Amino acid sequence: MNFGSLGQRWATLTRNQQIAMIVVGVLLLYGLVAGAVGGSRLLSLPRLLAVATIIFVALPFHEFAHAAAAVALGDETPRRQGRYTLNPLVHIDVMGAFLIFLVGFGWAKPVQWNPRNITIDRKLGSIIVSLAGPLSNLLLAVIAAFAIRFVQSELVFNFLLFFIQINVLLFVFNLIPIPPLDGSHVLFALLPGDNFNLQMQLSRYGFLILMAVVFLAPNVIRVPANAIMQMLLNV
Repeated sequence: MNFGSLGQRWATLTRNQQIAMIVVGVLLLYGLVAGAVGGSRLLSLPRLLAVATIIFVALPFHEFAHAAAAVALGDETPRRQGRYTLNPLVHIDVMGAFLIFLVGFGWAKPVQWNPRNITIDRKLGSIIVSLAGPLSNLLLAVIAAFAIRFVQSELVFNFLLFFIQINVLLFVFNLIPIPPLDGSHVLFALLPGDNFNLQMQLSRYGFLILMAVVFLAPNVIRVPANAIMQMLLNV
């Protein structure tokens, strides 16, 4: 193995890419240990089916919702870039999909759009486009929570349970107001005046802050997600 070549390739990565690679490595080790210690839950058939459905259906639906909202408001950028589609191959991000498998929340390739092209107030438009994605996950969770009441099969029941859980986690996760998550765009749109410098500062350290939340304060995500899930299942 040529370690010098690996070192050179590592040096060509940006800081955020290096951090992302380290985080993925740590999560991979965590997943392997959790699978060995915690039994087969991580690799159970219902969970694997739910993860696959999230990656190939829910995440593309999330990004399509962003694209559809932007197009509906007058911006054709997502359509021109081929993102106005439910085709999962257009939307899947390998790292984000891998995190879905390991920890239950992750991301797809973000949809690009131009607020200058929309026909309504830009800040309002930004809020609408940003919220469209997380709300699509909540909608899928609501539909699955309704369907689970009529299921007799244990396999299908557990699949839907995991599907609801992951969609709710994605809903909560994406509303965290830290770049590059959707919640940050809502935050910037709600803040008064020009907040460009704040956006740049948060964007620079956003990934670090986000990983700190995930590892050091996971209850910020888990507690509201569990509350929403219980509400959906009990209503």
